[in-house]
Amino acid sequence: MTTVAVVQARMGSTRLPGKVLMDVGGRSMLARVVRRTRRAATLDRTIVATTGDPADDAVCRECERLGTEVFRGSPDDVLDRTLRAADACGATAIVRITADCPLVDPGVIDRVVAAFRRAGVDYASNTLERTYPRGLDCEVVARSALEQAGREAREPYQRAHVTPFIYQHPERFSLLPVKAERDASRHRWTVDTAEDLELVRALYRRLGERDDFGWQEALAVVEREPALAALNQKVAQRVLTEV
Repeated sequence: MTTVAVVQARMGSTRLPGKVLMDVGGRSMLARVVRRTRRAATLDRTIVATTGDPADDAVCRECERLGTEVFRGSPDDVLDRTLRAADACGATAIVRITADCPLVDPGVIDRVVAAFRRAGVDYASNTLERTYPRGLDCEVVARSALEQAGREAREPYQRAHVTPFIYQHPERFSLLPVKAERDASRHRWTVDTAEDLELVRALYRRLGERDDFGWQEALAVVEREPALAALNQKVAQRVLTEV
């Protein structure tokens, strides 16, 4: 099994344009995601999947600076982009990561990948039943299942969000939820807005601008300082069908 993390990254965010290259503790958000993802022991390779839009030349330059593989594909059909990036790496298992999650945890990635391997399922994720903070999302999908989705998914949101076709058809695919020991799902550590960015920057400051802290260290900070979690508590998560 060749396990490849495909990191989705593009400059064209509607709510916070250019967010993936914004500064988080002295490094770009994309650098934080890539550096943390690479530390997962279960991964064979990590590749950034961006678009062919000229605006994403900047993403490619950052990948070159980081020494990270990059693939350019469709701006809108992220499912196809992910599949083609996986093809370029010979991936048999794809770990989907998004570049707006600068607290992504390699230990969580390893836990989801290990559960996927043990169970021999088509899809394992810590988002099927949310117990981790939003922003630690990790999905692992078998290449064969993703190819099937690529052939059959028709709704624009299914193409944009890559995996909905799979988890919306439990009668066709074997699914495995991976849960934390405690429910911390009320916390929001993904970056869609300026408020989200303020929170993750504050967390990095308090944790010494390091890349090697675990998610439970970050959780301890927000539990000790509830005002931090309040920074983005009013941010609404976009619904799945929005593209």
